[in-house]
Order: sequence, then C-alpha cells, then structure tokens
Amino acid sequence: MIKKVDHIGIAVKSLEDSLPFYTEVLKLPLLAIEEVQSQQVKVAFLQAGETKLELLEPMSADSTIAKFIEKRGEGIHHVALGVESIEERIADMREQGIRMIDEAPRPGAGGADIAFMHPKSAHGVLVELCEKKGKKG
Repeated sequence: MIKKVDHIGIAVKSLEDSLPFYTEVLKLPLLAIEEVQSQQVKVAFLQAGETKLELLEPMSADSTIAKFIEKRGEGIHHVALGVESIEERIADMREQGIRMIDEAPRPGAGGADIAFMHPKSAHGVLVELCEKKGKKG
C-alpha cells in the first residue's frame, strides 16, 4: 500500500550553493546531510510539511546524479512514494507490466529500502518506492 509522498528528490550541482535557498529563503529546517557511497551522492534532507525534500549532489562525474545534471540540468529528479512491504509493491508493479530499474529493494538514504520504476513505465517520471523499516510514515 502506498502511504504518502515520502520525498521529492532534487538534483543539485552543489549543496553548499543550493542549501541557502531552501534554509534561508524558504525557511525549511535542515534535518541531516549524509553520503550514500553506493550511489556516489551526498544528500541533504529538508522538512517541508509532511514531505521531505532530498537535495542530491553528485560525488563523482560517474554518478547517476552527475549524468542527470549533465543531460537535463538541476531540478526535480524523482518522486518517492512511502510504501509498506516494498517487496510486495515491486511484485505488484511487475504484475501490472511496470518496468522496474530495481528488481529487488536496495539500501537508500536515511536507512530506507528503495526501488525505482523506469520512467518509461511511469509516463516520464522517475518514481521511487521507499520503505523505512521500523518507522511510522
């Protein structure tokens, strides 16, 4: 079951340059910054009401986020939907003919298990399924 929009991922060239807009202009609280080595990305989490914004800075030129920025520029990268039983959601998507980038959950930022749908199966939107173990919401 999809519970909510968990977060919106935004690709940025630099957290240092981008964060002041979100924290000073928009006055969103910065929750944490972490590095996800497996994805070569540095992530800043900001609270925006019941949803989080996830700023994604590439840590290498080979990272998915660096390639995204090179091709499309900075901006919205993905929409993450909070789910229960991510393995079941992946199976549901596949049964409905949705092409998955991740056939099984993998570790993501903030301790979540994640899996992405291919944008071609989601009308051009990169959709992430996100299950946070042991956390409500």
